Amino acid sequence: MAEQKHLVLILAREFASNLATPMGITDEQGRLVYFNDAAESIIGTTFAEAGEMSFEEWSAKAAPRTREGELLPPERRPAAIALNERRAAHERLKVTGLDGVEREIAVTAFPLFAHADEFVGMVAIFWGS
Repeated sequence: MAEQKHLVLILAREFASNLATPMGITDEQGRLVYFNDAAESIIGTTFAEAGEMSFEEWSAKAAPRTREGELLPPERRPAAIALNERRAAHERLKVTGLDGVEREIAVTAFPLFAHADEFVGMVAIFWGS
C-alpha cells in the first residue's frame, strides 16, 4: 500500500503543477515526491519517468558542483540546508540532468512546515542561468 502523503505536500504539489516556474518537492526525509512540468527541461526527464527517489539518489545523480566544476559540499547545497537546517538557502551551481546534460542553474530551497514544529518537507525552485 502506498504511503499517505501529508496534506501540505499534496497542496504543494497542486500549487507546483499550476506554475510555469520549475519546482521540486521532497518529503521530510528528502525523498523527491514531485517535480512539475516546468522542471523537466532542467531535470532532463518527466516526473512520470523519473518517479520518486531518495535524497541520496537524486542528489548523487545531479552531482551539484560549483560554477568552477568542483563538487559542492553538502553544507552549501540549498536542498540539504532546507532539509537539515530547516532554513531557506540559495546558490548558483552546475548540475547534471537525468539526461546526462550539464546545466548551470540557480536554486532557492526552503523548508515546508505544517505547524511551527512540524517539518514535512522542502521545496526547491530553480531556473537555468
